[in-house]
Amino acid sequence: MTDAGRLPCDIDELRTLFLFEKLDAEQLEWLCLHGHIEHFEPGPVYHEGDPATCFYVMIEGGLALSRRVGAEDVEISRTTHRGVYAGAWRAFLGDRVPQTYDNSMRVTAPSRFFVLDAVLFEQLMREWFPMALHMLEGLFFGMQNTQQAVGQRERLLALGSLSAGLTHELNNPAAAAVRATATLRERVAGMRHKLGIIAAGPYDRVVLEKLIQLQEQAVEQVAKARPLEPLEAADLEDELGDWFEAHDIAGGWDLAPTFVQAGLDVAWLETVARTVDDSILEGAVRWLNYTIETELLMSEIEDSTTRVSTLVAAAKQYSQLDRAPFRPVDVHELLDSTLLMLGRKIGDGVTVVKDYDHDLPEVPVYAAELNQVWTNLIDNAVDAMGGAGTLTVRTARENDRLLVEIRDTGPGIPAEIKGRIFEPFFTTKPVGSGTGLGLDISWRIVVNKHHGDLSVESVPGDTRFRVRIPLTAQEATS
Repeated sequence: MTDAGRLPCDIDELRTLFLFEKLDAEQLEWLCLHGHIEHFEPGPVYHEGDPATCFYVMIEGGLALSRRVGAEDVEISRTTHRGVYAGAWRAFLGDRVPQTYDNSMRVTAPSRFFVLDAVLFEQLMREWFPMALHMLEGLFFGMQNTQQAVGQRERLLALGSLSAGLTHELNNPAAAAVRATATLRERVAGMRHKLGIIAAGPYDRVVLEKLIQLQEQAVEQVAKARPLEPLEAADLEDELGDWFEAHDIAGGWDLAPTFVQAGLDVAWLETVARTVDDSILEGAVRWLNYTIETELLMSEIEDSTTRVSTLVAAAKQYSQLDRAPFRPVDVHELLDSTLLMLGRKIGDGVTVVKDYDHDLPEVPVYAAELNQVWTNLIDNAVDAMGGAGTLTVRTARENDRLLVEIRDTGPGIPAEIKGRIFEPFFTTKPVGSGTGLGLDISWRIVVNKHHGDLSVESVPGDTRFRVRIPLTAQEATS
């Protein structure tokens, strides 16, 4: 502003502002000499992200501060209180932090401000309040370091929990594959023994061909067999056990479960009985039993190793190893990998509902960091439900933004703390169970890194965390 546009500076008026009330006359004169009084009509004064050039102290009027969330400005403060300040308040930190406005300010009524250049504000702080300046610097950077350290611990705790769960999930199919392989070795040895008996036995060529056809039918049936309810399986085992007993096949009750699991019934066994003489029926049935057991065991090994591969792929997807940090992704792949990684934590008592909009395009994001957001929100939802309830993960398109909603049926967030849940270090969990940084980290990843929005709506039985991310986000520059 030119000298002609400046308003008179009144030392006595400055003294009435709480920020300057303890200053002496010489200091107040310095302020009037180096700063100026400026009148503002309602409208914007400065914008978030612009170079922070001025420190503002309101003498009279009204102001509103806002932060950018995605494409919108969200108001964070509105006041008419004399003496409030805004603008380049971090100038005293110099080039150790970005010297840009961290919010936007607009005037809501005709107002007067005391305005001081940022460089002069830094000089004032260093010359007038050297001890306070050291304390403020220590507080600012100490809080930053503490937040980074605890944030790193939060990530390590989450990683440890996920690693323990992944180890458990990998161990089950791996152990099943080992057991099935050992049993398969025994069954193959038994088949070799039976084959020797058949070769030395009274089977003619036609009967052997029919037995081989029955063997192929059994193999095909194993592949098509459907899982049975316990009561249904027990009834079928009783029928087969009675059939084996009626045909003088020893230990038929031990054979019955294998045939039932393969989807083979009494009618199929009657076909076997019509194919061979009664004298060799038991040998033929046991030979077919070995075939069926072998197929079932190989299916178990295939399922187990597929499960291991799926878990490894999910872990790779979750960690985003050997992938670009910022890239277009299908958000459903990220959500699925997180749900799989948290499978043990979610447990059997929680029903997971996926309400996905598969027409959504790929979205450019920091995938590994978004996985951390999903982890924090899902983990909190499961904790809130106490291991029993319904977890709903929904995706949708809202104009030019992607919406991901994590919903739980827990008791809800009390109204008195709802406004604090995104504060650093705020937690309702017992000491040692949470750092209070999970939602703060999530908020910073969504809002600061992706220029999105993270919000919550909660009533008893229905809590919804909503993440909104621009469909065409740009890579962060810092």
